[in-house]
Amino acid sequence: MAGHIRWAPSRALTADPERIAIREALAFGKAVYDRRTKLGWTIEQLAARADLSEDDVECIEEGGTAPTVPLLRRLAAAFDAEVHLTAGHDLGSVWFESSAA
Repeated sequence: MAGHIRWAPSRALTADPERIAIREALAFGKAVYDRRTKLGWTIEQLAARADLSEDDVECIEEGGTAPTVPLLRRLAAAFDAEVHLTAGHDLGSVWFESSAA
């Protein structure tokens, strides 16, 4: 019996700008969701604090919104936090952290 073959994405696929944009949006959404739930806020509360609609917040958290600089700043202000980015594009490459007092 033949062994299993492990598929690994080619370098071209992992460097594809569309795939990178998708991974960035997912990482952004996860960071917003993680921060919101850590604070115990509802979607409605974050929407009000960030002057966004509830649909906007849901879209962000589901990975459907690109992380633009103005939007990152708006959310950081709503969370009273700093936003951090790493060079990667995977989950965990974006996070919010409480601002220093």
